[in-house]
Amino acid sequence: MFNKGSKVYGIIKGVCPKCHEESMYTNKNPYALTSLFSMHERCSNCDTKYKMEPSFFYGSMYVSYGVGIAFAVAAFVISYLFFKSSLNVAIIAIVASQVVFYPIIVRLSRNIWINLFMNYDKSLAKKLKN
Repeated sequence: MFNKGSKVYGIIKGVCPKCHEESMYTNKNPYALTSLFSMHERCSNCDTKYKMEPSFFYGSMYVSYGVGIAFAVAAFVISYLFFKSSLNVAIIAIVASQVVFYPIIVRLSRNIWINLFMNYDKSLAKKLKN
């Protein structure tokens, strides 16, 4: 499931969706906020162009809504149901999780978005190894 060649691997690692060899981002650390959105133009291994069209990643905003909701639900469940906190504390936990995990939500959403349109190419990966 998390092996190279799977969609989940490409999404979690943030690597090229075609060859899974290079990070799509100029800085792998999502908490380096000045380079949060900075991506390579193309993969240096397989020459895949990441931005297929201008404003391609605007679509990832729709994905980030769903990912943000998932993080909010997780924060609510952990704080309210597991720790038996008050509703006010649960709301604070939701807001705090959104602020703290914002860079991860952004990167994860972009990774999901590009992996919807591109697939891992085993033959391409084999060519690159030879």
